[in-house]
Amino acid sequence: MASPRPTSRVLSRGDTVSFWFFVVAGIGIAIWAVVRSIVNIAAAASNQNVRVAAPFLDTVAQAPIGPNGAPVPVELTGAVITAPALPPASLAALFIAEGLFAAVVVAVVTLLLLLTSSILRGRIFSRRNTGLVSAAGIVTLVGVAGVPFFQNMVANGAIAWLSERTFDRGATQLIDVPTLFGIAFVAGLAGTVFAVGDRLQRDTEGLV
Repeated sequence: MASPRPTSRVLSRGDTVSFWFFVVAGIGIAIWAVVRSIVNIAAAASNQNVRVAAPFLDTVAQAPIGPNGAPVPVELTGAVITAPALPPASLAALFIAEGLFAAVVVAVVTLLLLLTSSILRGRIFSRRNTGLVSAAGIVTLVGVAGVPFFQNMVANGAIAWLSERTFDRGATQLIDVPTLFGIAFVAGLAGTVFAVGDRLQRDTEGLV
């Protein structure tokens, strides 16, 4: 089996600097995600005056944007509401959403950092790197679909608690379907590129 080519023959100095910047940025993003989730969980742990982001559909509200602050009807698409308390199921969904968000970010960053480490060692295309790219795409899809799902459960519980189940905000959709398909397409394309690159590299090494 041919050994990886030296990094100096694969990456320029600028490429190497860029990858190391990516490493530092990735670690920073992972730390931010964990701290963010911990702060949000700690703020909601007492289950008192919990701030919840909630989307709305075809909901009219009054905004003081008229002359001298006169109220003007506006269509509300999203708002942050403060619930005195959340139902147990909604509170659990909040914890799950925050935990899943942090876990997904850390997992994706870790996978991409492993990929970066392999590239910095001079091995760009390999079965391992193909697996890392594919796994990062799958984990991202889980986060993009799963986090909004649980966040919607939190919003439903907060609104039901505030309105005593008398307000219907309509069939809102928190999951961004175009984004979901876009990520799936990019992940599939990246996995295919790495798979083809790995096969071409092995074929080329076999000719040497």
